[in-house]
Amino acid sequence: MNIRIPDRVVVFDYGEVISVSQSDADRAALVGVSGLSTEQFWELYNRHRDDLDQGVTLPRDYWQLVARDAGVEWSPAKVQQLWAADIRSWISVEPGTVELLAALYAGGTRVALLSNAGYDFSDPFRHSPMAEFFEAMFVSAEMGLIKPDPEIYRVTARELGIPLEQMVFIDNKKINVDAAVALGVTGHVFTTVAELRAFLESLTE
Repeated sequence: MNIRIPDRVVVFDYGEVISVSQSDADRAALVGVSGLSTEQFWELYNRHRDDLDQGVTLPRDYWQLVARDAGVEWSPAKVQQLWAADIRSWISVEPGTVELLAALYAGGTRVALLSNAGYDFSDPFRHSPMAEFFEAMFVSAEMGLIKPDPEIYRVTARELGIPLEQMVFIDNKKINVDAAVALGVTGHVFTTVAELRAFLESLTE
């Protein structure tokens, strides 16, 4: 069933809204390539992630920073392996969310993407089959901003040509949704596809 939400732009997060969480197999693969302990790898993986997502750190430098902090040296081949494994771990999608994107698009609803992600995700987003559903894709690294900085929502709304009150924002992290709602955005914390569908359909009434 098509979903038409007039006079609004529905803005989706990507990670764990459109994509699914990293699988146990993908997480194990990353740790295995690194040669680090599970605990050390994930602590260092997250340590520099905000800078990667904000565009302060380039993807090719991110893994060398992880290696530096671990006290190891990784060859160019290993860095490429880690990068590929990381991309692969985030590329799987939630089919139900993609179906909702298609329903919104078919209903004439304006849809955009706003993701905390590095430069290396911009092309996969924009050249993926689902890209046809989005009138605009905002990647945090390209913006020099990351959620939940209020400015990222202001810039997104300005680029979409709407007041913040006309934005509908969906994210799996409550802190990101709360920051948008504080500006007048209508927000929804993603938990399940069924709850998201019910939320979106409530906006059509």
